[in-house]
Amino acid sequence: MATAIDCSVQRGRTADAAGRAAESIVAADYDRRGRPVIGQRWRGLSGEIDLIARDGDGIVFIEVKKARDHARAAAALSARQMRRLCGAAAEFLETQPKGQLTEARFDVALVDGTGRIDIIENAFGA
Repeated sequence: MATAIDCSVQRGRTADAAGRAAESIVAADYDRRGRPVIGQRWRGLSGEIDLIARDGDGIVFIEVKKARDHARAAAALSARQMRRLCGAAAEFLETQPKGQLTEARFDVALVDGTGRIDIIENAFGA
């Protein structure tokens, strides 16, 4: 008989696998559009960035949100999480030749239960 802890661990594993699958779908989409993914699950002191892509001389930081539908996925991004992402992005930019002067933007990629992607470019600036 499964315990509550076993069920919780299994749900966590399932969510992690779904998140990784969504990130792979989004990474393939960016690659197809000529924006190669150069980092996946990059971790800095401030937090983790799901995907990092190159767009010409610029960098695109991509937060992937997966849920049953795009509205639920979008609702999962909090102001606190955006602050952490900005901090991690600043850390990443320090590794680039132009540092903080590197052109950068934040995209949010929403993935629904069918694997359909909706990308909101420059989502933090919108």
